Amino acid sequence: MTEKLCLQSKGLSFSFSDGSPVLNNIDLTVPKGSIYGFLGPNGAGKTTTLKLILGLLKVQKGQIEIFEKNLATLRVDILQKVGSLIESPSLYGHLSAKENLKVWQPIFGFSKERIDEILALVGLDKTGSKKAKNFSLGMKQRLSIAIAMAHQPDLLILDEPTNGLDPNGILEMRQLLKHLNRETGVTILISSHLLAEIEKLVSHIGIIHKGDLIFQGTLAELQTKQKQGSKGFFRTSDAEKGEQILTQCGMNPSRIDGMIMVQDNSDSQMAKGIRALVENGLEVYEVATTKDDLEQIFMDLTTENNEVPN
Repeated sequence: MTEKLCLQSKGLSFSFSDGSPVLNNIDLTVPKGSIYGFLGPNGAGKTTTLKLILGLLKVQKGQIEIFEKNLATLRVDILQKVGSLIESPSLYGHLSAKENLKVWQPIFGFSKERIDEILALVGLDKTGSKKAKNFSLGMKQRLSIAIAMAHQPDLLILDEPTNGLDPNGILEMRQLLKHLNRETGVTILISSHLLAEIEKLVSHIGIIHKGDLIFQGTLAELQTKQKQGSKGFFRTSDAEKGEQILTQCGMNPSRIDGMIMVQDNSDSQMAKGIRALVENGLEVYEVATTKDDLEQIFMDLTTENNEVPN
């Protein structure tokens, strides 16, 4: 069964006025109902891609489809069902959270009841007459998301929504986005360079590097596709002899800070190594394993895709 897409771009390319390329044939596929993490270092082309999707920049080459409709021909109809937060929040500091939403009410056409509903959804229903200028950055981000969600969009596009937030604010934002996705079914496309945080949030991932989409798929597919970089560590009574024993087991060990390290070995191989060490009279004081997280996988991917200098 073919997965239904909320957003798709085909051959999306963009260059600056001086001809410098920003995007090279980007083919995004964002499944309906997903939380799609769009990852890349600063300058990789994330914000440019999102601005093209929102019609804030004119498409130079390629095509964008949202809700299976062509953005070029049905832009107004499509964007009525899209909410977004690009770069910094745009709020009226002298107004309360409710008053800020009332400003947008005649534009989006949502009901008065919806204001209370969306403020409760983002956890700002108890702020009363407090002015937005006195909100914390996290509260301002949540109010901006409330505005973006007020007209009940089917797609929410967020550009670096955790920028500048402290650890608690990042946690609150992650919980909020999961809650919105789960409770409303909204598809979320979120760009970020905070890889460890995105790993805890998304169902799907696209990685962009120097304008090229170098990976796209589910989080599980990324972890399966890339070498996991699993490492095993042994601390024994004789590291030199232990290295020799593990070499005989075909494990290609090396010594680091008195420990014996082996790479990319299965659980059964690790168990075989432990048995061999013990059977050869060594005491095994410690065994540990580590696996690369998304951040390390990302670094490996972007390093592999760097241009080799002359």
